[in-house]
Amino acid sequence: MRKLMRKLGLLAGAVLLAAFSAQAGDQDRLGIGRPATTQELARYAAFSVRPDGRGLPAGRGTAVEGKGVYTKTCAKCHGPTGKEGGKTGNRPTPPLVDTRPFKVGLTNATVGNYWPYSTTIWDYIHRAMPFDHPGTLSNDEIYAVTAYLLYANGLIGERDVVDAYSLPKVRMPNRDAFVPDPRPDVP
Repeated sequence: MRKLMRKLGLLAGAVLLAAFSAQAGDQDRLGIGRPATTQELARYAAFSVRPDGRGLPAGRGTAVEGKGVYTKTCAKCHGPTGKEGGKTGNRPTPPLVDTRPFKVGLTNATVGNYWPYSTTIWDYIHRAMPFDHPGTLSNDEIYAVTAYLLYANGLIGERDVVDAYSLPKVRMPNRDAFVPDPRPDVP
């Protein structure tokens, strides 16, 4: 389990690096954003949310609260319900909601049917969303949007409170499809 958590941490770091690199290129293509400063990168590197919930900050939210935040900050790219997907500039954005089971080769990989841990949804929103203003949502808004996405994917109730205690308890449908890397040469 420790190796898996370390690998997930390294994967999260690689994803962030790729996102920041891609975003820097998007500045020219989309006319938004700017390269992250050294201080911003250090702040994100020091903040780490683990699959078991360690690192989640104080805050709370429900799907009812999250629908408004989603409509205001997410729907312009991901569609009014999260099922549609959309575009940011000329770049497609994925749908976030699909309750059908994930299958390799299909294009229905969403936070609800593909992601292995609910805590990584909170972490990704915190680090990278909204696309045009990452880092601008409060902890409560992030918990609320996370709750809305979990609710829309049929994983929690509309009024269930999502916080640092309850979020790690949400069992994601595709969790068991992720396995530790068995290669002996991979740390």
